[in-house]
Amino acid sequence: MPTLRRKSFIYYYLEDDSMCIYEPVVENSGIPQGKRIKRQRLPKNEHGEHYQWKDLNLRMELEVYGVKYHLTDCDAFTKEFMESEGIALNDPAQMPVDSHSKMNRFPQPHYKTSSESSEFDTMHKFLTMSFLLGQVLRFFALWDDTDEETKPVTIHYYLVDDTVEIREIHEANSGRDPFPVLMRRERLPKKLKPEPFPSCVLEVSKHEVEEYYSPKDFQLGQTMNILGRRFLLYDCDAFTEEYFKNNYPGIEMKPIEMSRRCCLYSQEIPPYNGFGSLEDSLQNCLSLLPEPPKRNVLKMLENDQKVLRYTAKLVSQNPEDEDRLFILSYFLSDDMISIFEKPSRNSGIIGGKFLEKTRVPKPGSSVENPEFYSPADLAIGVNIEVFSHRFVLTNADHYVLTYLEANSSQIPSQTLDSLRQKLGVGTASNQPGDQNGTIVI
Repeated sequence: MPTLRRKSFIYYYLEDDSMCIYEPVVENSGIPQGKRIKRQRLPKNEHGEHYQWKDLNLRMELEVYGVKYHLTDCDAFTKEFMESEGIALNDPAQMPVDSHSKMNRFPQPHYKTSSESSEFDTMHKFLTMSFLLGQVLRFFALWDDTDEETKPVTIHYYLVDDTVEIREIHEANSGRDPFPVLMRRERLPKKLKPEPFPSCVLEVSKHEVEEYYSPKDFQLGQTMNILGRRFLLYDCDAFTEEYFKNNYPGIEMKPIEMSRRCCLYSQEIPPYNGFGSLEDSLQNCLSLLPEPPKRNVLKMLENDQKVLRYTAKLVSQNPEDEDRLFILSYFLSDDMISIFEKPSRNSGIIGGKFLEKTRVPKPGSSVENPEFYSPADLAIGVNIEVFSHRFVLTNADHYVLTYLEANSSQIPSQTLDSLRQKLGVGTASNQPGDQNGTIVI
């Protein structure tokens, strides 16, 4: 019995030493393909050991659950990683080609006809100009429907059988039913044979047609009368332009600028009403079923659980607010701020959460284009306004100084100087609790 060789990809995940085997799908193979083994740790032997990256090399046999895989090659990242770990990879092996792939290779069509006319060469046209190969001429035109409005349409000329199709371009909120096919695919008669007596028929046969429309009849800038309707051709796609350049070099396919005589209404965003965040309110104006606003996922992953903590006091004329102490936390993952009030015994004020996690706009910024607080604005001794409440920053933890010094190109020198003066220049990187965000009070 001959050995069946099937191409597969083996993925090794360094984070947990798991592996996944995937077989690419081959059309008309008759074999169920796709993911052969889901991501898991593959057993190496009967003693409970699992395969690791040190056990893999090129030109080796990898046996997994009774199936042998011959490793032939790897990508550049894998080769660089193995060499950096001191493992010399063997020379890559050539992937064997099975007989099924050789038989399914599409041969070049060879067809001869005894006549030079294209009407007898339908098989050659089907093989070389099929719709699947993209051999379709595409023109963009304006249909002069009435005296007040023009409609954009697309005219397709199929080279495989010289048929023409006209599709209307449906626009959103146009008030029209989405029936795109204006004229079904058919051959368009250009000139009929003369008849000795008049006739009244809805359709004509090919025996009554002397000439059909050909690609050379579609030129940009001209108005065509197709089945009693007027179409002005103004542009075409890149394939059509290249086709005319190779087959009709005398015809210049230069697009023309057209102004449509119709009323196009632009979408206007209503002013912000103050309910919810600005991004959430904008989603209600963009779609009937609003979706959550998109977030910067890369920023959230890089700055996950990174928080800048400050101590603050409330600026108030009430003498009872002088002893109130607050902790202001700035979350770097989403630029939000939360404020927590430390409970004080026998003060008569209930401590706890003072401000939910939210973004705080700067005073004086507009509602449509708000400007929010950033770490560059949070300096020691600076007053910040949080929704009509004013706070003065009195102290910060050492992690704040460490983070701002690492990003000093984006932080003003006044902010860094205030932190160094408060915390001390030599204590910015020598505190054991910096990474844990221990607040200094």
